[in-house]
Amino acid sequence: MTALRFPDAFRWGTATAAYQVEGAVDEDGRGPSVWDAFSAEPGRVHRGQTGAVACDHYHRWRDDVALMADLGLQTYRFSISWPRVQPDGSGPVNPKGVEFYDRLVDELLEAGIDPMPTLYHWDLPRALQDRGGWTERETVHRFAEYADTMGSVLADRVGTWWTINEPWCVAYLGHASGEHAPGHRDPAEAFTVVHHQLLAHGLAVKALRTNGADRVSMAVNPSEVRIADDVLGSPDIEHHVARRIIDGLATRIFLDPVLKGHYPSDVIGHTMRFTDWSFVRPGDLAAISEPIDMLGVNYYSPAWVKAEPGAPAMDVYPGSEGIAGWEPADLPRTAMDWPVDATGLRDLLLRLHRDYRVPLYVTENGTAVEEKADADGRVEDRERIDYLRSHIAAVHEAIEQGADVRGYTAWSLMDNFEWAYGYAKRFGLVRVDYRTQRRVPKASAHWFSQVVRDNGLDV
Repeated sequence: MTALRFPDAFRWGTATAAYQVEGAVDEDGRGPSVWDAFSAEPGRVHRGQTGAVACDHYHRWRDDVALMADLGLQTYRFSISWPRVQPDGSGPVNPKGVEFYDRLVDELLEAGIDPMPTLYHWDLPRALQDRGGWTERETVHRFAEYADTMGSVLADRVGTWWTINEPWCVAYLGHASGEHAPGHRDPAEAFTVVHHQLLAHGLAVKALRTNGADRVSMAVNPSEVRIADDVLGSPDIEHHVARRIIDGLATRIFLDPVLKGHYPSDVIGHTMRFTDWSFVRPGDLAAISEPIDMLGVNYYSPAWVKAEPGAPAMDVYPGSEGIAGWEPADLPRTAMDWPVDATGLRDLLLRLHRDYRVPLYVTENGTAVEEKADADGRVEDRERIDYLRSHIAAVHEAIEQGADVRGYTAWSLMDNFEWAYGYAKRFGLVRVDYRTQRRVPKASAHWFSQVVRDNGLDV
C-alpha cells in the first residue's frame, strides 16, 4: 500500500445544484425556471419526472447540513436558485428566497463547513427565457445585477464563489442538441449563448469583488479529447485535425476568452458558417477576462474522436461533420454508459496547468452506478469507491507533476434529479429514498469521510 497525502491546505467537499435537490418550486415566492418549463414538456425528461420535489432540501436543509458535518466535510458547493431570489429574473428580490440562502450559509459556517455558492447552475428564470434567455444581451446585465444582490447579502461570510456552472451544457445541450432546457437546436444560438454566458461571468466577477468576495471563479467542464494514437499508434493527420476542432469547441472557446482575453482564431474561422460573431462588442473581452482566482474543473470521462469522412455532425457540436466519437472497448463503464478512465483527469489538470497557469479546483467528479439498497437502506457501492479512489489518486499524481490543485468536490452529496434522466441515475454518496425522503449514507460516503479525515488515501 502507498499512502497518498495531499497538501495541508487542500480542501474536501461535495456538491449539489438547486433544481436537482431543493424542490419547493412553487413555495415562498419562487418563480418558474426554464427547467420547470422544460421538464413539463412531454418527452423531455425520463418518465415525465420533474424537480418539483426532488430531495426536498428546501425543507430539510438543516438535517442535510448536519449530515455533512457528521461526514466531516470541509466545503459544500451548492447553487443559488435565481428564480427563488428574483422570481422574474430582475427587479425586487424575494425576501424569503434570500433568507433561505442566508440561513443555509450561517448553518454551514456553524457546522465548520465552508459554503461555496454557485450563482447559476442552469435554472434561468422563465421570465427571462420568454424574452430570449441567453440569446439576448439583456440576460447578461440581469445576471450581473443578481450577482451584485447575492454578493451584498453573503460576501461578508462567503469567501469562495462560482459564477456559472458548465456553460458548455447551457450552450450546446440547451441550444444545439436540444437535450437540456430550453431545448433549442440552433447552432447560431449556441455560439451567442457561449459569449453571453462568458460576458455574464465577467460582469459577475466584478460585482462580487465590489461586495468584498475573496475568491471568484467559474466551473467549467473542459474535455480531455483523445484520438487513436493515444492507444493504437500514430494515425493520419486528419485525426489530429479532428481532435483540434473538438478541443476548440469543447474547451478553448470557453477558457481562452476568460484566461487569455481572446477567442481562438481557429474556432472563430471554423464557425463562421453559422454566425459572424457580431454579438461580440468592443469591451466585451476585457470584461470576460476579469481576473479570476482559480478555475473550477468538472470531470467525468475523456472524449475520443477520429476523422471519419462522411460522418454527420455530432448533435452537440455544430460544424463537426466528418468527425466521429469512439471509445476504447476495454474500459469499464458507469451507469451513464460513460467510460471510466482516471488518467483523463490527471492529463486534463496537467494540460490546464500548462496552458493557462491558474490554480485549479476539482468542482465535480463522481459516478452513477447501478445499486440496490438493503432492507435498512444501506448501499455497498464498491464501484463508486473504486471510481473515486482512482480519480483522487489521479489528482494527487497531477499535483506531484506540478499542477496547482487546491481542492476536490465530489459529485454528489446525495442522489437527486439528474436533469433529462430524471431520477433514473444515482450519483450520490448518500442514498435518498424519494418516497420517504430518508437519507442513508452509502459505503462510499463513509469511505470518502475517511479520505477527508486523512487528507489522502492508501492505494
